[in-house]
This record gives sequence, structure tokens and C-alpha cells, in this order.
Amino acid sequence: MLVRNSTVDFLTFIAEGKEDGIQVLYKDESIWASQKAMSLLFDCSPDNIGLHLKNIYDSGEIDKNATTEKISVVQTEGTRDVSRNTLFYNLDAIISVGYRVNSIRATQFRQWCTRSQVQKPVLKKGLCLVN
Repeated sequence: MLVRNSTVDFLTFIAEGKEDGIQVLYKDESIWASQKAMSLLFDCSPDNIGLHLKNIYDSGEIDKNATTEKISVVQTEGTRDVSRNTLFYNLDAIISVGYRVNSIRATQFRQWCTRSQVQKPVLKKGLCLVN
């Protein structure tokens, strides 16, 4: 499902058997997710995601500069809204982590990406739902 707001577009992934969706950013014809969003998507801890990302970049599997971007995110801290630069990872990085994470949700996501061949044209149409 593609959700638009005034400045950015979000895609909501809903995994099989789950009611709550995980919001990821749609930008530059790719999806982008923070470590926290990936941890929700793959049903594991943010620390686990961080470890996998470190190993992926250290091994040279993908280029960190080509697959990451700092994006300003507004979050509530106490009673005030604060803008923080958060590191987001594109679809290449998300899929690389998905191959390393040992969870049913990660397997579902990887299978869905392979089955639907999630590419730019699919994202442009806003057809990103895990079923």
C-alpha cells in the first residue's frame, strides 16, 4: 500500500498472519528502511540487523555509500517533536540482510521479492504488499 504525505511517500508491508504493517520510505524509485524498521520487518533485534549490516559492508557484498542515506525523521521525545538524521538502507541492503536473518518473516519477504520481482516499475505502481 502506498501512503502519501506532504513531503514523502511510505509503503506499508503487511506480513502473512500479521495485522500491523511496517512502514518503509519510498524514495528515488527504491524502498528505504531504518535498522529499526528492518528489525520489525524481519522479526529480530535492531542489534542483530546492525551486526548483519556491518558484516555485509565489511565483506564488500554491497557498497555502503550506494545503499545508505541519512534522512531527517521527526520523532517525539517527551513532549516535543525533534528532527533527527537517521540512517536508512535501500532495497539492496534490505534484501542482503534478509538473506542473513534466520526468521520466517525474512524468508517470506525474500520469497515475495523474488516471486514478484520487486523492481522499480512495481514500486512506482505502489504494489508492495507481502501476502
